[in-house]
Amino acid sequence: MKKLLPLLLLTIFLASCGSSKRTTPTYKKRTVTKSTSTSNTTADRVIKYAKTFEGTRYKFGGTTKKGMDCSGLIYTSFLKEDISLPRISRDMAKQGTRISLLKAEAGDLVFFQTNKSRNVINHVGLVVENIRGELKFIHATTSKGVIISSIQENYWNNAFVQARRII
Repeated sequence: MKKLLPLLLLTIFLASCGSSKRTTPTYKKRTVTKSTSTSNTTADRVIKYAKTFEGTRYKFGGTTKKGMDCSGLIYTSFLKEDISLPRISRDMAKQGTRISLLKAEAGDLVFFQTNKSRNVINHVGLVVENIRGELKFIHATTSKGVIISSIQENYWNNAFVQARRII
């Protein structure tokens, strides 16, 4: 039993918020056309607050600058604007309205399945901008902490499951 606990914790850690692999983008054709607005909307405020965590290290279950996981980042950022979401990414994926990635814009959520051996959503990011079809999202990775990535990176494009509009 003592040997199984560390193995179980390691499995949960690796399966939670996947890391970003820097590779040359070879991606499926998914084009996004809308760009982020410059007004001070609720979405803009959620994004601005999420960006204050950029560079924060990864911590499973974390919701502060001391450590953050992917769903903690989203949960905390929306809560700042009095929008309550579930704490777990797969439960967040049941909120709001499912939208096409083609219609995703700043403030929308993107969901991923980074563990192909389990058919479950285990990662979430917040769309921060969409300029000329390149959708960028902020999220917390196990390897680099809170960063902004592009959906066009091969790793994220292949792991993408769905996009949802909450606000």
